[in-house]
Amino acid sequence: MLFLENASAALLTAEYAITNERLSAAHAAMTRHSVRSYLDIPVTDDELQTLLELTGRAPSAFNLQPWRFIVVRDQAIKNALKEAAYGQKQVGEAPVVIAIYADMDDAMANLAEVVHPDLTTEKRASTIAMLENNFGGMTPEARANWANGQANIALGYLLLIAKSEGFDTSPMLGFEPDRVKAILGIPTGATITAMVALGRGADDGFRSHRHAVERTTRFR
Repeated sequence: MLFLENASAALLTAEYAITNERLSAAHAAMTRHSVRSYLDIPVTDDELQTLLELTGRAPSAFNLQPWRFIVVRDQAIKNALKEAAYGQKQVGEAPVVIAIYADMDDAMANLAEVVHPDLTTEKRASTIAMLENNFGGMTPEARANWANGQANIALGYLLLIAKSEGFDTSPMLGFEPDRVKAILGIPTGATITAMVALGRGADDGFRSHRHAVERTTRFR
């Protein structure tokens, strides 16, 4: 019986290796939808590295890139996150849960990392001074809200890229932020943008239901 179970898992993994072809951005956008049931197929280090490298190509104002990620595969931690997420099954069932948070304190403490390396020494110094002046006059709450808006761009990239690479996702805002911060060691001043369950879907879920362009757009 154990042999048959292992053989079935091997065949299923092989099937995904064959059928999980990369999708174009347009195809991924048209076919992506939230999935809440996942197959027990691991997401490899190389696959996660690719997803996060591509997600990191998201644009951000001043190139500050205030988004940060915590990748969770440990089942005990996922179980704790599930409790903090009001028992949502996908948190405990998906092979990976990614917490995306915005940390403006970290970004501001490391401005030299985001200033373009091709700038002259003088221009680099003036750019850093400008950023310190612009954001230094904001309240911590205003900076956190600004950074969270930037991190949402990265969230959109992650969801689309994951689908294009053959993965399903379920982004979530339904959780207790302070509990999630405590579980994952996220700084108290950071803002959690979303938690994302990620893996290979065990079912198709509901088909996408979206407004037509005519409902959401005006041309002038």
